[in-house]
Amino acid sequence: MKASVAFRCAVALLQFCTILTFVNAFTTNNVRGGIRPLHPPISILQRQSTAIITTTASTTTTTTTTRLMAQITEKEATTAIATVVKTLQKDKAALSELGRLTKTNNILGYGMPRPGIIAVRFNASFQKGGMGRSSIPLPFGLGQSEEKEGRGTMVGQVKASVDGKTGKVLAASVFRDLGYGRSFDLKV
Repeated sequence: MKASVAFRCAVALLQFCTILTFVNAFTTNNVRGGIRPLHPPISILQRQSTAIITTTASTTTTTTTTRLMAQITEKEATTAIATVVKTLQKDKAALSELGRLTKTNNILGYGMPRPGIIAVRFNASFQKGGMGRSSIPLPFGLGQSEEKEGRGTMVGQVKASVDGKTGKVLAASVFRDLGYGRSFDLKV
């Protein structure tokens, strides 16, 4: 009986220590005169700081919160994606290798990794025209139809960087076969 009580106490103590470690990983440490974040700041991103001062009868506490400024609006991302789509539709090398960009399927992500540079990632459908005509026979042996067969649709993942001020495409890559096959890099 005493062994099972000791075992339960040891398990409870271990669970408490695990929870305490987890909570400390996501909170801040109190330092004299303010609060210091546990993790070092990221110098690439712009920051906006807000200070909140709370005064009680005996102590004064200063809390500083920091918000990373690497966010862009959905409108800015849509404009950047439209610019990339137009550039891929006009580029002759992209037309010959990938085919005609027919539509964007999914927007996978967007953001601003460096100040002034918008990064977007989305899936797009590309279609190449085929010589066709031979695979669609007319009934009763009347020959071939005039419909083009086409070669199907390829969905590729587009990763691009756009200048936030000028709207110019800085770099664009189209990954085929989920990134395991060849990729097309747009020459800018």
